[in-house]
Amino acid sequence: MSLRFTREEVEDAQRIVAARVPPTPQYAWPLLAQRLGFTAWVKHENHTPLGAFKVRGGLTYFEHLARSGARCSGVISATRGNHGQSVAFAASLHGIRATIVVPRGNSVEKNAAMRSLGAELLEHGEDFQAAREHAAGLARERRLHMVPSFHRELIRGVMTYWLEFFGSFARGKEPDVVFVPIGQGSGFCAAAAARAYTGARSRLVGVVSAHATTYLDSWRSGQVVAAPVTTQLADGMACRLADREALDVLREEADDVVAVTDQEVAQAVRLLFQATHNVAEGAGAAALAAAMQQRERLAGRSVGLPLTGGNVDAPVLSRLLAV
Repeated sequence: MSLRFTREEVEDAQRIVAARVPPTPQYAWPLLAQRLGFTAWVKHENHTPLGAFKVRGGLTYFEHLARSGARCSGVISATRGNHGQSVAFAASLHGIRATIVVPRGNSVEKNAAMRSLGAELLEHGEDFQAAREHAAGLARERRLHMVPSFHRELIRGVMTYWLEFFGSFARGKEPDVVFVPIGQGSGFCAAAAARAYTGARSRLVGVVSAHATTYLDSWRSGQVVAAPVTTQLADGMACRLADREALDVLREEADDVVAVTDQEVAQAVRLLFQATHNVAEGAGAAALAAAMQQRERLAGRSVGLPLTGGNVDAPVLSRLLAV
């Protein structure tokens, strides 16, 4: 997969996304810097209309689908939540019915959000991979268009937030290192594409859950390696099987890949709330968790931290903040 986007492709994506999603803010929070010992630029994708960065990719994907002339009676996809909201939202803008498959025990509030956007919600399996395989079967059976979790058009949309991020700095003044959470890979690939497009010099470090290590294991081995998923907090990173194309990009573009535990993510959720009064879901706090893990080697440097989403169930957040 080529991550080289033309100027026309990039500007088109920016127009499509800007029609529905205003630029999100980014701040170097003083209290966060005081606690960490380095400047941390937080990109607030939790401030999009759907509370996460995924909305951007859905907009460009469905616009591409419409322009292709493809006729479909409906679409189907699998998700742990934010991708599904993106699909449901963009499908509704094009008058297309959306069916979303989630694993059993999925976030109650993310499920409710997808239904509120008009999606038919189906529960199947114990994890994302099982839900995705079921969705693929239903797509064939019902002749629905299967919206993947990883696709060049999704990356083109997600790339717009990284263009906002890197474009806010003077050339050569970008953060020394940027930590990027990895679920299915579109977020990291979008960061790499934007870095290449803008000429930014930041190092990119991928972040996975220590309880869902397929991308870390695969990055190390060079081959796709399945790994069990046991995370109880970072559902947006709960991937059992890496995507081959995403892995190829990760191996080429990542300076490092690190793993964070649920306990470290919980600490990051609390720190974000204490220092910025922003709510982060587990995956949304993963970048900060990684930076906290490496704070000694980052002392005195400038770091980029995407807060990729804030869609956490209220009981979960209450439990985390009560510690």
